[in-house]
Amino acid sequence: MILHIPNVLSKEQLIECRKLLDNAQWIDGKLTAGSQAVNVKSNLQLAENSETLRYLRTIIINSLNTNPLFISSAIPNHIISPFVNRYENGGAYGNHVDNSILYDATVKKNFRTDISCSLFFTNPEEYEGGEMVIEDTFGTHEVKLPAGDMILYPSTSLHRVEPVTKGVRMVSFMWIQSMIRSAWKRSMLFELDNTIQTIRGKYGETQEAVNLSIHYHKLIQEWAEL
Repeated sequence: MILHIPNVLSKEQLIECRKLLDNAQWIDGKLTAGSQAVNVKSNLQLAENSETLRYLRTIIINSLNTNPLFISSAIPNHIISPFVNRYENGGAYGNHVDNSILYDATVKKNFRTDISCSLFFTNPEEYEGGEMVIEDTFGTHEVKLPAGDMILYPSTSLHRVEPVTKGVRMVSFMWIQSMIRSAWKRSMLFELDNTIQTIRGKYGETQEAVNLSIHYHKLIQEWAEL
């Protein structure tokens, strides 16, 4: 499942984040690339020990933990501490697949990467090129979202960032270990939750909505890995 989640960050949060990012110190993005990705990665990144990144991580994680669409689609067990990268002057990231296991230095523990996410800090009109291209069984999708919006997709997907030929592209990227390991089970639960919310919105707390909700939570209980 690939999903566009709008307005993860508010306008006020975006203004604050952009001020920080416009004055931040950047390092070579290759320093955090895996063995396969290092050969196709050409961008800049905030250092993991920077105060700016630590502050941005707090804003991002708090926003995600209160976003109903993110919670419903990801069913997160752990959000691996986000990073922020910057593309300019032809910077790009060639075809790659994210590592299946990543170490989160913040909590000093390894996590499975079920879901990959990119949260945009720059609007599409601020740069040329820089499309994120995601390829999987659901087809090929080009992504270029408004600032504050996020794209969510399976970490097993082949993906790339096309060269930024003009302007600057700034994005936070992160991974999720879901309580539901299987992508198709997460998709089923997401569709079921959407159906329940639609019924409640149209007709209120009907017996049908209650019955579906019972089955939804039984499935989570059956499939969840904690």
